[in-house]
Amino acid sequence: MRYCAFLRGVNVNGTSMKMAEVCKIFSEVGMKEVSSVLATGNILFSSAINRSELKIILEKALSDYFHYEAFLFLKTENEVAEIFAENPFAKSDDSHIYIFIGIEGIEDLLLQEFNDSIKSENEKGAIVDQTFYWQISKGYTLDSNFGKILGKKSMKEKMTSRNLNTIEKIVKKFQYN
Repeated sequence: MRYCAFLRGVNVNGTSMKMAEVCKIFSEVGMKEVSSVLATGNILFSSAINRSELKIILEKALSDYFHYEAFLFLKTENEVAEIFAENPFAKSDDSHIYIFIGIEGIEDLLLQEFNDSIKSENEKGAIVDQTFYWQISKGYTLDSNFGKILGKKSMKEKMTSRNLNTIEKIVKKFQYN
């Protein structure tokens, strides 16, 4: 099975990781066809091990090597393609679209937080097939009321986010590998 591991907390708060090192760790614990997409912790690989075991193996290996509490979320190649294809928002030069990947049910928690937050102009949130999508005008991501909840400690082990453009790059890399 081909997967993308979405790492949380890469190259922030003093956790510095070179993707070549991360790929080496994945290979050392038995993953095949390992490669990265961008420097934001998107690792493509193949494995016959089941998803829940993979998460444990990979988080432990990363935690041991980089001396931090690693969190990652796994999606299959098909799941990543579906997430990209099901984006409910029109792409625009004036906005960012973020996709949230995390534990089961995180989309409901994010929608609740989004609905409870003060919105900026043109800010939208939606769930499609258990994935939460967020659109916000460029320049407002970090200042938005909803954006501030994403950095809460209570969220760190529950989810991570990626820009739609990153998801598109992952889909394309899967297609060419």
